[in-house]
Amino acid sequence: MRALHRLAEAEALAPLLDAASPSPALAARIEARAKTLVRAARAAYRPGADVTGFLREFGLGTAEGVALLCLAEALLRIPDAATADRLIEDRIGGPDWEAHLGRADSLAVNASAFAFMLSGRVLAFEQGAEGARSAIGRMVRRLGEPVIRAALRRGMRVLARQFVLGRTIDEALSRAATGDGKRWRYSFDMLGEAAKTMKDAERYQHAYESAIGAIGKAAAGRGPVEGPGISVKLSALHPRYEPLQEARCVPALIASLGRLARAAKAADIGLTVDAEEAERLEISLDVFAAVRDDPALDGWDGLGLAVQAYQKRAPAVIDWVAGISGPHRVPVRLVKGAYWDTEIKLAQVQGHQDYPVFTRKAATDVSWLALARRMLARPSLRPAFATHNAHSLATILELAEPGTFEMQRLHGMGEPLYEGVVGPDCPVRVYAPVGTHEDLLAYLVRRLLENGANTSFVHRLVDPAVPEDAVIADPVARVRASGLGPNPRIRKPRDLYPDRQNSEGLDLADRAVAPAVLAAIRRADGEDFSLPGTGPAREIREPADRRRTVGRAHDATAAEIDAALGRLAQGWRAWDRAGGPARAAILERAATALEADRAALLSLLAREAGRTLTDGIAEVREAVDFLRYYALRAKEDFAGPRELAGPTGERNTWQLGGRGVFAAISPWNFPLSIFLGQVAAALAAGNAVAAKPAEQTPLVAGRALSHLWAAGVPETALAFLPGDGPGVGAALIRDPRIAGIAFTGGTETARAIAAVIAARPGPIIPLIAETGGINAMIVDSSALAEQVVTDALASAFGSAGQRCSALRLLCLQEEIADRVLAMLAGAAETLVIGDPRDPATDIGPVIDEEARQSLAA
Repeated sequence: MRALHRLAEAEALAPLLDAASPSPALAARIEARAKTLVRAARAAYRPGADVTGFLREFGLGTAEGVALLCLAEALLRIPDAATADRLIEDRIGGPDWEAHLGRADSLAVNASAFAFMLSGRVLAFEQGAEGARSAIGRMVRRLGEPVIRAALRRGMRVLARQFVLGRTIDEALSRAATGDGKRWRYSFDMLGEAAKTMKDAERYQHAYESAIGAIGKAAAGRGPVEGPGISVKLSALHPRYEPLQEARCVPALIASLGRLARAAKAADIGLTVDAEEAERLEISLDVFAAVRDDPALDGWDGLGLAVQAYQKRAPAVIDWVAGISGPHRVPVRLVKGAYWDTEIKLAQVQGHQDYPVFTRKAATDVSWLALARRMLARPSLRPAFATHNAHSLATILELAEPGTFEMQRLHGMGEPLYEGVVGPDCPVRVYAPVGTHEDLLAYLVRRLLENGANTSFVHRLVDPAVPEDAVIADPVARVRASGLGPNPRIRKPRDLYPDRQNSEGLDLADRAVAPAVLAAIRRADGEDFSLPGTGPAREIREPADRRRTVGRAHDATAAEIDAALGRLAQGWRAWDRAGGPARAAILERAATALEADRAALLSLLAREAGRTLTDGIAEVREAVDFLRYYALRAKEDFAGPRELAGPTGERNTWQLGGRGVFAAISPWNFPLSIFLGQVAAALAAGNAVAAKPAEQTPLVAGRALSHLWAAGVPETALAFLPGDGPGVGAALIRDPRIAGIAFTGGTETARAIAAVIAARPGPIIPLIAETGGINAMIVDSSALAEQVVTDALASAFGSAGQRCSALRLLCLQEEIADRVLAMLAGAAETLVIGDPRDPATDIGPVIDEEARQSLAA
């Protein structure tokens, strides 16, 4: 399974393509049946019966569709009319709603377009008018806003109802048991994913347990095959469902899922564990296997698992599930996958070697077909095939024995496709979300991303302008025609940038990677990181345990500073004359060496700076990116004379070069990346650099500079001057040999530096200052509380500094404040005193007593 995780796409796809390829006779039968399905679906399609018409008219390729998505994700959370009105004005006033009038064949869509167009006109009228027209506009706006607000809220709820079967499980069961709903089997999904606190997880656990009881009563003894069931997301059952928290979350998840499984057995219904992000796959399989081995579940074949066909590991997952089945038949739901864009972006951001998913839709479809055959060949599995694609459905109908499988579709989608085939030989289960509209966001966004694009099958199925042959195109033939390679528009993470190599990341979720990384770091821990020098020696101690010494550093003396600046002042011209390409080659060599020395740097970052393992990896990567980026700038901007426009537009030839000696003064909280970024920028431009690291982190800085010297930077172009601000920093900024200063740190310090250099005789030298400060975060009720905590507050703990003192949060409504503060209280467990090299440690360094009291309060 691990060998397949990030396998090259062509290599992963080749065996699947062979397995999915039908014989000519079977291919002909599949094509004929698929055409029949498409014709029947188009004949059965009833405009307005599901969201297809809405998605066709307001897809994510339109400004109107984006505006609607913004409203859908925020409007229903806003309790007060004034804020709702401002949001409506902001999102509805601009798009061209009038262009959509009359284009759709659904009365509901046309009515929506008219209402949105009217809203836009009313709200835009005042903005462009003056005088009497403005007064009339204000009057119309005052009269119209309550109506508009009510209409839009109603419209959002109607849209949500298309995606959600019911606000409560009782409402969903009632809809499923009446009218057209009786034809389908159901798997109910209780909306509420990604618990952020244990209170969230307890609430979701209770919701699942209550739903299981209600579903069991409605099932009336039909059993886990023919009766309704429930789908469970492990992310809803624990706030730290993530690989680096395995020791913490897996036992808790086994206990939580075990309780639900025993309840489902008692209710005689099925329970399926949903698939989520790729990095969580292995821990989810551990949880599934442990619960499946529970003796209390003997005799019950209702515990199932969803498998994502877009993952390259999917074939091994199918084999693994079949291998642990024992005396039970395991229900397996084969889906194509709902997190594709997330998986692509995560792999790019984290600098992985390749993607865990296929990069072309046709490849995923081929994988799905191959896996379907694999499942049908394993009697220990009870297969369920989820698709809205006519060719995929036709393939299953041709391959499988009637009654030995079931198909699945999403509530609100795919009904016309299954209209003529649902029945005893082809039972169809509807994946039916249940929950309040406020909990809809994550699910709604996934559905819109999957089906809101104009290239999606949902769009094309009922669009008469799309030829039948295009709708039922065989993915096997498409892949053979285009080749097995990846999507050429999606570069591998390492090749993300067109002009330079991306830094290499480490996939700590891969159990084949993390142990080797930790072992290398432990070996580096024994290294003596002490630095040479003639000044007073001082011991550098670990912030997580002040009893442990990392190494010794010598602060630069006045004589050393003077001698270093003398060398640099004499040597910078030779470095400048070497030219941009030569300097670039040196910086690129240093970047490669830095990546090769990652284990030692991670050890130092943890032991000297208190950086956690994940933050340390990110910092090494950022430092490597800085070196390669500035190498590129050196090649492009300093390769020779350039023609530039003069102040009056005339063309002049310029030779860009260095200014002299730059002082680079860096902070403690990014002791490697910001430090090297300043140094690399100045070196790339042809300057010599006097590098002064933060007083607290000289060992990290000294290790980094050793790679620059080894790569070819001469000592006449780069000097290392560790020490404190008053002793070393002040001497540098006052010295007339300094031709420029790059500083990152406090605002007051930057002001003091600016005052000093302003008072120096002669021309004022450049000061490039990046200063810190206190930033205000204003959270109103339209915000999603989970996003506030995850994207803003939690990330601030990791990147803004490791010693947390206090956090103040301003919220405009008590409801959102209570929610966010509850999540922060749950997240306070992550602020632990521990070994920052341990991947399970979130914040490594000691939290001082003032910070501890603030957090407790």
